[in-house]
Amino acid sequence: MKARVTIMLKQGVLDPQGKAIEHALTALDFDGVNEARQGKIIELELTETDQAKATAQVTDMCEKLLANTVIERYDIELMD
Repeated sequence: MKARVTIMLKQGVLDPQGKAIEHALTALDFDGVNEARQGKIIELELTETDQAKATAQVTDMCEKLLANTVIERYDIELMD
């Protein structure tokens, strides 16, 4: 089973990389971008086959290592 973890800064946390992307897009004449936020995606190949156990395992990974839960939020997507 595969797990995809998407990690983004929480709303209200300054995102300097997102601002840099936003300014670069404007400089390249891409109009209509009001805000850009930058994040990361981590894909994991799991041996666990039970979805509930896999979700619990990946949640534990996020809480302990993958995400800084003070300033970041994460979403977990499981795939067969």
